[in-house]
Amino acid sequence: MSAKRALVFLRPAFERVALAIQHRVRAFVHETRGNLTIATALALPALIGATGLGIEVAHWYRTLRAMQNAADSAAVAAATNGGATSAAEALAVAASYGFVNGADNTSITVSDDALCPSAGVGCYSVTITRSVPLMLSNLVGFGGNVTVQVVKDGQTSTTQQTSLKATAIAMRVPTPRTYCVLALGNDGAKFEDITINGGSKSNLTNCGIMSNNDLTCNGSNQIADYADSSSGDPSGCGRAPDRGPVPRMGDPYSHLASNIPSNHCGGYPGEEWSAPPSLPPDGVYLVCGDLELLSSVTIGPRPGGTVIVIYNGQLNTGNFKLTGIEVTIVFAGTNDPAYSHIITGTNKGGLDITAPISGPWKGVAIYQSPDLTSGVDISSAGSGPTWNLTGLVYLPHSSVTFSGAVNKSSNGNSCFALVVDNMIVNGTGNIMSNGSDCSDAGLDLPSYRRGRLVG
Repeated sequence: MSAKRALVFLRPAFERVALAIQHRVRAFVHETRGNLTIATALALPALIGATGLGIEVAHWYRTLRAMQNAADSAAVAAATNGGATSAAEALAVAASYGFVNGADNTSITVSDDALCPSAGVGCYSVTITRSVPLMLSNLVGFGGNVTVQVVKDGQTSTTQQTSLKATAIAMRVPTPRTYCVLALGNDGAKFEDITINGGSKSNLTNCGIMSNNDLTCNGSNQIADYADSSSGDPSGCGRAPDRGPVPRMGDPYSHLASNIPSNHCGGYPGEEWSAPPSLPPDGVYLVCGDLELLSSVTIGPRPGGTVIVIYNGQLNTGNFKLTGIEVTIVFAGTNDPAYSHIITGTNKGGLDITAPISGPWKGVAIYQSPDLTSGVDISSAGSGPTWNLTGLVYLPHSSVTFSGAVNKSSNGNSCFALVVDNMIVNGTGNIMSNGSDCSDAGLDLPSYRRGRLVG
């Protein structure tokens, strides 16, 4: 319901104002006794009342617009939540707009069983009602439409006010949206959470991108099937039409940190590989410090996959390639600024990794522990070293700049998913993924069934 429609209930006041002004003006025009002062005095209350009502109508309209925006966002949030806490979610969103249930003559009702405009029930409705004091409109006979109790100096009295109401109805979209790229935006982004600059050939099909704050595509529009953010998709990053702001999304993979083994490193001397290491029976290999390749290394498949855990160190591929079939690389440790928890190397070196398709790390190719907040930024992803990956790259506190391409691994399909704090893709950057391949890769993409306004 628009604010214009919400003003319909004020029509009787407008009609009374028009009649009062008409009466006063006629008296002024037909005054033939020469007493202009008396005629002016007769018309003055109506003129003042008209001016006052104009000011009040502008105030009502601004208030209604704010109420409608709050109701719209709250209804969408409730429908997106879709659970037992949907009402609490709606009230919290309304409060973020300055409308708190029970405060400032404001009441908010939320329903998860509202009548849908099309047919049937099951929609989510939010109604915000607020009464505002009268100013000058009572000079032309409008005495408000609600009686409000006022407590002042311990004394209770009643006064007439104007009651304003805004209602929004939303429903859950039957098909969930899945995302190949998610920017969590929790750490104060160095730039907008997702920025795609001109010339990028990124192409995400059967999935979208999601930013918990803002996203911008500068000359590289429509890089994904759809693009969502808490501020909408103003620059057309998605091929589907902009469907407006959506609620922020939680971290879908932080729980996997419970799979990281305890750190038993006494120091961090690091390791150099010129051949694959001897893996323990459980397939979990621990590296204390930096891991550097001295030649290209291939780690073959094994039941349940292979997990390489690097504590307080980085992976330096140098001029060589690390090939892994059903392999997960995990970075863990402390936030000591002396340590980096990233992948480095030259353009001649790189990664060619397929994530495990089963086990506790299924679908995960690279994982930075969510406890790590220092030494996690990546300034040239996809270039130096190159990235040929199938699976998830999880960098929850990292600011990532893509300057090269992300392609599928030589032994996997086109599933690639990325979770970052924020990222920028330069004109030479290129991210490719087909979300429909991710189930075969063992990865459940971030997703939720969002709500949309229907009334």
